[in-house]
Amino acid sequence: MKEFAKVFLKRGLLFCGGGPLIVAIIYIILSANGTIETLGVNRVTTEIISSLLLAFIAAGISAVYTVEKLPYSTAGLIQGSVLFADYLIIYLLNGWIPFKWQAIVLFTAIFLAVFLTICLIIYLSVRAKIKKLNEQIQ
Repeated sequence: MKEFAKVFLKRGLLFCGGGPLIVAIIYIILSANGTIETLGVNRVTTEIISSLLLAFIAAGISAVYTVEKLPYSTAGLIQGSVLFADYLIIYLLNGWIPFKWQAIVLFTAIFLAVFLTICLIIYLSVRAKIKKLNEQIQ
């Protein structure tokens, strides 16, 4: 568990700058389109810190694949669950999605579709590489 915490922290710190950068880009685009003109300091600060936390957790949880000796399906379930909770809580707290059951169901469906699509792409890619390596060995 100590090793997992170290790797989680290392990965989280390495990649957590991406979240605030994305928030800044979104606000630049919204401003250029005339959607927003000004933002309060509290809102910007809250969203920057929460997006930093979101990115920190999202990057850190990938340590479950390399540190823990779990089957990939179990590690994927853990990662997916943590990412879902991380995104949903941050999105609700920041008001990025409304706190209504319909919005939460839609968010869940989109999250599952995207997460499972990414898992399928990774699986197919790894399977193709393994097949190619096996052919080279024979």
